[in-house]
Amino acid sequence: QGGEIYVLEVNPRASRTVPFVAKAVGSPIASIAARVMAGRPLTEFQLRPAETGHFSVKEVVLPFARFPGVEAVLGPEMRSTGEVMGLDPKFEMAFHKAQLGAGMRLPEDGLVFISIRDEDKTDRMAATAAVFQDLGFKVLSTRGTASFFDKHGIESGIVNKIYEGRPNVTDSLKNGEIALVINTTNGGQTVADSIAIRTVAVAENVPYCTTAAAAHVIAQTLKVRIGHELSVQTLQAISAGY
Repeated sequence: QGGEIYVLEVNPRASRTVPFVAKAVGSPIASIAARVMAGRPLTEFQLRPAETGHFSVKEVVLPFARFPGVEAVLGPEMRSTGEVMGLDPKFEMAFHKAQLGAGMRLPEDGLVFISIRDEDKTDRMAATAAVFQDLGFKVLSTRGTASFFDKHGIESGIVNKIYEGRPNVTDSLKNGEIALVINTTNGGQTVADSIAIRTVAVAENVPYCTTAAAAHVIAQTLKVRIGHELSVQTLQAISAGY
């Protein structure tokens, strides 16, 4: 906040964070920690540096698809039913693997629906939309977002928000016209609309993201994915190379 980093909580869960870190760095940190708690000094263990040569991306698996009609919205509760991990020398490919593991298959072409809040109408978001266009995707937006894109020279079709009448974005989703949803919101009406959009996207198995940061990463991942084959290794093989 304002250039300062604040640590709100450090909560390395034994069932989630600790196994992920252990696999990412190739070190049995849970076993080491238990022995240290029993009185063994750290000097007895051959601790490895964290420079692994690859990126490790953790992605949450959410249960919304198993419960039709449930609002696809996050709160303070623990709603995930699992987590997956993607490893690769390139960050974007590690992210891609994590999405595949979580059941989100990023599209290769089609229509990208983008509706963003005013705070996200930045040059960076315009550049992100431009990446989608350069990759051959078409952009579909609500009126406010389309006006923003028009000022940055980005072609965008227009679709109604839910409260603006039919046909609207959920109709386009149900008709199979949209390949990817990017929807960032604030304010009561737009948040209510976004819940409906995400619920339909989940039901139709359409990948979606709700932050500008995720939109940037997805665009770069689609770009980097071209010409890169997915490589698979066992964790044992990866750890042996450290």
